[in-house]
Amino acid sequence: MHSPRLVPLLEQFDFACERLTGRLAGPVVDSGDGAPTAVGPMTDEEYFWEPVPGCWSVRRRSAGPGARATALSGHPAGEWGRDSAPYPHPSPPPFTTIAWRLTHLAEMLTLGADHTPSGSRTLTRDDYRVSGDAATAVAAFEQGAAAWRQVLVKADDAALDTVGYCGYPHGSHPEELFVDIVWWVNQEVLHHGAEIALLRDLFRARRD
Repeated sequence: MHSPRLVPLLEQFDFACERLTGRLAGPVVDSGDGAPTAVGPMTDEEYFWEPVPGCWSVRRRSAGPGARATALSGHPAGEWGRDSAPYPHPSPPPFTTIAWRLTHLAEMLTLGADHTPSGSRTLTRDDYRVSGDAATAVAAFEQGAAAWRQVLVKADDAALDTVGYCGYPHGSHPEELFVDIVWWVNQEVLHHGAEIALLRDLFRARRD
C-alpha cells in the first residue's frame, strides 16, 4: 500500500497523463472546465512538424543528427534516434518537436521505473527504442506512465524518504529523496504535456 503522502501526487500524475493522452489520441479532451472538446488522433505530420528552423527532433539514423546536435540517442540498432548533445547543451536551447518531447517523456518514465527496486536497474538510453511514428510514440508514453505508476503505488513512507530509491542515471535522481523525484516527474509530464498541446494547437491553426 502506498504512503498517504503520495495521494495528491498520484492524483496529479493520473490527471496529467490522462489529459495528455486525451490531447494526443482523442476522441475528446477536457481542458478542466467540464466541457469536452473533440480532438482527432495526432498524425505523423504533426509528430514531426518543425515550426522553426533548427529544431531538435526524432530522425532516421541514416539521416544523422540535426542542427547543433552531435548524436541520436536511443537503441543503436533502432531505425530512429532523438537529437542530443553532451553537457553543456547548446545555448540557447534548440526548439524541440512533439516527437522529441513525447519520446523524452516516455523514455524518462520507462527508465525511471526500471531504476527502482521494481525494475532491473540496468536500462540505459542505448536500450530504449525511439518511436518513429505518432501512434507508436503515444503507446510508448502510455506504457512508460503505467510502469512509473506501478512504482508509485508500491512506495511506502520509507521509500519516499530514501535517497537514491530511483537511480535513473540521466539527472540528479540518485542524489535526491524519492518524494522529490515523484514531484519532479509530475512537473515534467505537466509542462511537456502543455507544450505538446500548444504545438498541436499551432499546427491546427497553421492548416486552418
